[in-house]
Amino acid sequence: MKRIPFLFLVGALLAFGCVEKKKAQASIDQAKTRAVIEHHWKSFQDRDLDALMSDYTDESILITPDKTFRGLAEIRESYAQAFVVFPKDSTSMQVNKTIVEDDLGYILWEATVPKFKLPYASDTFVIRDGKIVRQTFAGAPEQL
Repeated sequence: MKRIPFLFLVGALLAFGCVEKKKAQASIDQAKTRAVIEHHWKSFQDRDLDALMSDYTDESILITPDKTFRGLAEIRESYAQAFVVFPKDSTSMQVNKTIVEDDLGYILWEATVPKFKLPYASDTFVIRDGKIVRQTFAGAPEQL
């Protein structure tokens, strides 16, 4: 007999947790997620390191095939190096696809730089409170 109130309490707590989770998911602004991704891409194209870094926090993590970068200082250094590889005056880049679902964003893009072509590259972003908190990058360069 004592189990019935306990089971009822557990069920109520689980149901409340589901309602709270749905409320949290409903509060995610997909337009804001898209805006952060668009700002990030424009800042990268402009080679504006300060604008690019404004999309991150010190808790942000960027994972690439070569290394995982944690925090603003490491992420800044990774982009400073990327700007050398992707010189503004001799690089062409374009986004081929953007997908946004809640706080998750994905871009598929390509680029041609002086030393190689990147016909297929992608970034995945987790956006929270208008900042990139997690990001992955993958690309398959081809020599020219």
